[in-house]
Amino acid sequence: MTEKILLAHGDGGKLTHDLVDSIFAKHFYSSDQVLPDAFVADNEEGRIAFTTDTFVVNPLFFKGGDIGKIAIAGTVNDLAVVGAIPKYISCGFIIEEGFSIADLEKIVVSMAKTANEAQVKIVTGDTKVVEKNKGDGVFINTSGIGFIPLQSQLSYRNIAVGDAVLINGNIGEHGMAIMSERSGLNFSSPVQSDCQALNLFIKKLMEHVPDVRFMRDPTRGGIATTLKEIAVDTRLNIIIDEESLPVSDELMGAADLLGLDPLYLANEGKVLVFVPEHQVELALEIMRSMPEGIGSTQIAKVEEGNGQVFLQTAFGGKKIIDLLAGAPLPRIC
Repeated sequence: MTEKILLAHGDGGKLTHDLVDSIFAKHFYSSDQVLPDAFVADNEEGRIAFTTDTFVVNPLFFKGGDIGKIAIAGTVNDLAVVGAIPKYISCGFIIEEGFSIADLEKIVVSMAKTANEAQVKIVTGDTKVVEKNKGDGVFINTSGIGFIPLQSQLSYRNIAVGDAVLINGNIGEHGMAIMSERSGLNFSSPVQSDCQALNLFIKKLMEHVPDVRFMRDPTRGGIATTLKEIAVDTRLNIIIDEESLPVSDELMGAADLLGLDPLYLANEGKVLVFVPEHQVELALEIMRSMPEGIGSTQIAKVEEGNGQVFLQTAFGGKKIIDLLAGAPLPRIC
């Protein structure tokens, strides 16, 4: 553990986990709890889910989205993957002196459009302004509340040997879109961010596939880091099939050029779905029937083990997959 905060503490990889474990979880949570993206509470009237997130993406506008769209979609998705139906969102703005009011309105319009499409309401908020050169344009904090149907019992503890891991399309697109913008690279077929709200997609999946075990959105750190977190929590092994990974030719070409691994690139419109083997075909049929899941496929399976993730390569070997370390992409969301 370093003595000072580094940019890499915000990349969702190993340093982020070390920081959360050694500072936040140490004082906020008991040792047997997993610090969740969304907190689920039971009460006499049912179950609610609550989440909060802060968005510091650079640049503020990128191919496929902007900080406003990602703020709403990211909050909605954190609720949806725990089985909640998102309902209400708050938003707090920290705006730097001198920031363009026209750009601020573009961001707010984008937030309103995304919320309307996701059928959620922005119900409260706050605005603060800081001195020039102390805010980097605008930062947005959101919180969201959703309600969980009583029949929904998603948990990583449900994951069992033999389960399949599905994803709803191409990986790494958000991370590559951000990196391309920062690097000033203009590809003939530019990669666009996959930023989108997935709650209606997930709702339909849950309604038609009764035995979904668990879901996670693989944002910072990509699918590699997310699957490693799940493997550690379950004490099971996850085997990724390299040949089944959905990676576009455009992204692969850009990743090769920049020396990046698509497994570790962030996603903002993807969900990892764990289902028993006998429901794979049904789940994929439902997922592919919706625009958000046309490219859905199985990418991995769960085996007995001790919390490891392996990549089964096209050449028949296995490569150990660990948490993201030394990431080149802080401030992607």
